[in-house]
Amino acid sequence: MARRPGRNFLFVPGPTNVPERVLRAMVVSQEDHRSPIFPDLTKPLYEGLKKVFKTKDGQVFIFPSSGTGGWEAALCNTLAPGDKVLTARFGQFSHLWTDMAQRLGLDVVVQEEEWGTGAHEEKIEEALVADKAHEIKAVMVVHNETATGVTSNIGAIRKAMDAAKHPAMLFVDSVSGLASIDFRFDEWRVDCAVSGSQKGLMLPAGLGVVCVSQQALNVRKNARLNRVYFDFQDQINTNPSGYFPYTPATPLLHGLRESLACIEDEGLENIFHRHHVLASATRAAVDAWGLKLCAKSPRWHSDTVSAIMAPEGIDAAKIIRHAYDRYNLALGAGLSKVAGKVFRIGHIGDLNELMLLGAIAGAEMSMLDNGVKIKAGSGVGAAQEYLRDNPIEKQATTPKAA
Repeated sequence: MARRPGRNFLFVPGPTNVPERVLRAMVVSQEDHRSPIFPDLTKPLYEGLKKVFKTKDGQVFIFPSSGTGGWEAALCNTLAPGDKVLTARFGQFSHLWTDMAQRLGLDVVVQEEEWGTGAHEEKIEEALVADKAHEIKAVMVVHNETATGVTSNIGAIRKAMDAAKHPAMLFVDSVSGLASIDFRFDEWRVDCAVSGSQKGLMLPAGLGVVCVSQQALNVRKNARLNRVYFDFQDQINTNPSGYFPYTPATPLLHGLRESLACIEDEGLENIFHRHHVLASATRAAVDAWGLKLCAKSPRWHSDTVSAIMAPEGIDAAKIIRHAYDRYNLALGAGLSKVAGKVFRIGHIGDLNELMLLGAIAGAEMSMLDNGVKIKAGSGVGAAQEYLRDNPIEKQATTPKAA
């Protein structure tokens, strides 16, 4: 294929755009990961990540893996074969985590929810109240389900667990939420939180990050699921001195240091605000097109990805392929139950207003080219109006001209 001018517009919900300063930080010569100065790079990473998780007492582990490795680490270091866990399944990634738990030999109680909704805290409370013998050892929840553009309320789930007076641990997948949507590890008393490098942390894929409570660390003596690569103990033995039990993904660690500096510079609360504004602008465009989100109500709206339902009789996969081939725009595909039914616009990571408007314009053109009956410019115009009235910087005060 001939070279295409300009940059590919990457608007999947991960991997996300990597800031130029982070890209430059990763261009490093190979180094000895057991050198005396290597801890100068690694030790500050743990404290930086704790700030992102909003924890003082949690312990952070960094694995050379994807978030899927973090899932496995959370389960294998805290549970035993046959332990009962409770989970809600409402999208592809909650399905995959459920599947992993079952394949590891856990007894998984699955609450099936309609795709387009999330984890219902009232149902979780009901199940925990009914568990008089406290057989359920953990509750597993996906914070942000990218397949359907749905965010679950983790704070409400913690309140439901407290109301049930149940001792189960709380495990949360925040792979596509962390550093983009508010996450409060200590306040919500999360026991294992799993994330990955390729979403809000604005890096390539390759780092699985797990934040673990002291309670979860304390139950490791009863955890009898087999583990080697993902054993917390190996990390505990080596991390305090600044090293790893095996070869780390060194360039990614340099990138992580710079991405944490980016997050510190912008400020977490400003990042959450920016993501909410960009998501709201996307939803304004969807409304102007006369289309619907996969998320069934505003309660479930995600601020990192919008899954947009294609009109009846239109193949969303064709919209996605045409956007890529004709306009060099990468949109997220529909997965599993919603394959061919939705296309996804990821609005996560290193992103501003004009970048988002380019994605909305490209999606609009691809829909028009594929026979979707919308008015050219309608979505772009609606998003423009919203963005003019709602700056992505919390402190911005530039007035809109009359």
